[in-house]
Amino acid sequence: MSGYVSYRAGLAAEESICAAYRMAGHAIAAERWRCAAGEIDLIARDKDMVIFIEVKRAKDTAAAAERLRPGQVKRLLRAAETFLGDEPRGTDTPACFDVALVDAMGRFEIIENALAA
Repeated sequence: MSGYVSYRAGLAAEESICAAYRMAGHAIAAERWRCAAGEIDLIARDKDMVIFIEVKRAKDTAAAAERLRPGQVKRLLRAAETFLGDEPRGTDTPACFDVALVDAMGRFEIIENALAA
């Protein structure tokens, strides 16, 4: 898959996951949110909870899961901490990190609270 096609497929995966969270009643706070620490694909809200969502796409969901590496997890957690720093309760804000795995056909699996310590 060429770089451009892969990029567009990744955006489509993020858009489908964003739609799934909206349909579940979550407000989307940000898409492709960036800071010096890194980027978070989606940020949603469920009442007082902030939900950080990492979207991984591959030929199947198992391959997608393998694309989440330890170094990336560290960057995601640092970026989430930066985001929470601007919340009224700061890092005391209830938050979790979901991982959405999307296959080549657009089917997905969402693992809630996947990065719990």
